[in-house]
Amino acid sequence: MKQVAVAFGGPSAEHDISILTGLQAARLLNQGGLDVLAVYWDRGGNWHTVPVDSEARDFIDGAPARATQVEPVLGRNGGWRPVKGLRPKTYRPEAVLSCFHGGYAEAGGARALFDWMGLPSTGGSLFAGALSVDKLAFGSVIAQAGLPTLPRLIVGDGHADPDFDGPYIVKPRFGGSSIGIEVVQDLAAAKGLAKQNVHLADGAVLEPYRPDLYDLNVAVITHPTFRASLIEKPIRPGSDSIYSYSDKYLHTSGLSQAPREMPAPISDELAARIRALAEQVAGLVGLGSLARLDFLSDGTEVFVNEVNNIPGAMSLYLWPDDRPADLLKNALEQAVRGRSSNEAPTVFARGEALRAAGGIAGKLANLGGPTR
Repeated sequence: MKQVAVAFGGPSAEHDISILTGLQAARLLNQGGLDVLAVYWDRGGNWHTVPVDSEARDFIDGAPARATQVEPVLGRNGGWRPVKGLRPKTYRPEAVLSCFHGGYAEAGGARALFDWMGLPSTGGSLFAGALSVDKLAFGSVIAQAGLPTLPRLIVGDGHADPDFDGPYIVKPRFGGSSIGIEVVQDLAAAKGLAKQNVHLADGAVLEPYRPDLYDLNVAVITHPTFRASLIEKPIRPGSDSIYSYSDKYLHTSGLSQAPREMPAPISDELAARIRALAEQVAGLVGLGSLARLDFLSDGTEVFVNEVNNIPGAMSLYLWPDDRPADLLKNALEQAVRGRSSNEAPTVFARGEALRAAGGIAGKLANLGGPTR
């Protein structure tokens, strides 16, 4: 590959974190010898190409001053085309590194868009994105597969009450990065929170809150063969009951400098179990390279918690023995090589139903109903 795109931003509560991930990835790939097209999707829905050397502060008020507005071009030879110009050139990179966090973009929307643009992209399949962001669906798949996970139910009026006692941890059904997550003592409080918290407007789930459990995270590479990274144990500052958004991201040095123990101080047996579970989950969901899986454990028991299809900072810090640019290039290579196997079949029964249909007027008449 010679030219690739790094796409970031998008309509999401995690918009700012996506910018940070995208800018870091763009510079790493550029330093690794690739021509990088940095593409920013702003909060208003407009797309821009931006300089690779842009800084985070350049995006505080929107697209940077040196940005060029572009628009997506759909089709087999699609890409991005400048909005202004007599005969604007369409930028068509060989692959796209998707750095979107949260929202419809991470939930498979960006993958669908890039497929329609004819561009291979990272982040697993459309279906992997949708399953990863839906905590209820993901938990159900993991439980159905017989893997260890805490019970997870939808909360709100009209839904069955849990058959386990509080305290509960309440989470947005769709989302990530600990935004909107709170611990409550009883079901009434959980239902009240589901009605009032803006981050729970699209749905809320609850599960038992176990203060004896702590977080353990591992990243995975799925191409050319499966590999699991070092396992980290994030540190919850003070008496905080959850690993919060600010714990993860609000540091001058970013997620890589968030408080953690790495490698996690756990037994070799537990580490082996986590890596084995990570490989099973990656296969179940259809994850692409550089995904991150989050577990809960008390040092003996371990539970699959969540999966991050496009994790903050691409979880590069979990691979201290690998060159970051090589990890990103590997993910892009997987996208290019795996594109044909992920394309929807279009040759089955092509035209047969149309030839057999006859006239639309006749079909409407067969529907019945009042006539004039």
